[in-house]
Formats: sequence, C-alpha cells, structure tokens
Amino acid sequence: MNNGFSTGEEDSRGHADQTCCLIDDMERCRNQAGYASYSKRIQKTVAQKRLKLSSDPSAQHIYICDHHKERIQSVRTKRRRKDSEDDSNETDTDLHEFPDLYQLSVGTLRRYKRHFKVQTRQGVKRAQLADTIMKHFRTIPIKEKEIITFFVFMVKTGTNKLDQKNGIGNDTT
Repeated sequence: MNNGFSTGEEDSRGHADQTCCLIDDMERCRNQAGYASYSKRIQKTVAQKRLKLSSDPSAQHIYICDHHKERIQSVRTKRRRKDSEDDSNETDTDLHEFPDLYQLSVGTLRRYKRHFKVQTRQGVKRAQLADTIMKHFRTIPIKEKEIITFFVFMVKTGTNKLDQKNGIGNDTT
C-alpha cells in the first residue's frame, strides 16, 4: 500500500525468497514473508496499539510474515469487539470493516481500476494500486437495507434483478 519497493512481477510470483520486512522490538524478523502488506492502515493500528513493530528501511518489499499478521489482526479484533460493545456515537460507516484488497492479484486490482475508471499514473506498483483502490472502495456508499433486500430477493427467486433488467432470466411478459 505504501512504499512500492517491489515490482508487480515479483508480487504475482509470491514471496518464497523474502523475509518479513518488520523489526520487532529492535530485532529484524527472520520469518518468511507472506502475502500481507505492511500498509499505512496497518502501520496506524500498530502505532495506536503501541506495538513495538516497525518496517526495516533496508527491506526491498513491504510484506510481513504470518506471525506478525496474526498478531496485528488479534489486536484489531480485540478493538472491534470492544467497539461493538460500547454504546458510542459512531456512524455506520465507521463500524464497517473493509476487505484486505492488498492480498488481491495485480490482474484483479487492474480489472477493478478499469471497471470503476479509477485514475492512477501509469506503471504504478501493486501496493500503490491497492492503496488507491482502497481509497476509492471506501468512497462507495453502503445502503444496508437495500443490499439486504436485494440479497433476500436473489435467494428467494434464484435470479438477479440486474439479469432481469438486461433481459436475462425469467420473463413472464
């Protein structure tokens, strides 16, 4: 999501030859890097929870190991549970958890970019593309009642309203 050290080609092949980019309590992690990125959003969570983690400036990528991913996720899960129990004045959009778009393939990210006509500069790295798409994704308004109604309709009828609008499906006229 942020530094864009690695190329899209390296991202699509995997990270078998890379170690975690994190420094844990002043010692560089030696675990094999997974597909999770140390994004700005994750960095913010780490800072808020005062975890002793930082990105190694000499690392040539932004990928973290499964151990650190699970550690960070467990802190985020605890926060979410606490928030859901509180009777706070947060809006619905503050409570929505967004998918981790940083784990999607470059091709999927490009298809999203093309479909929604998201503007980026040419030759952008995978992590930067995921960052831009995440920002766009968060701007899409969520109409929960409409979405739930639509879902129930699809389950009951076994069809899709969009298919019917396009002339596909059960036409009784």
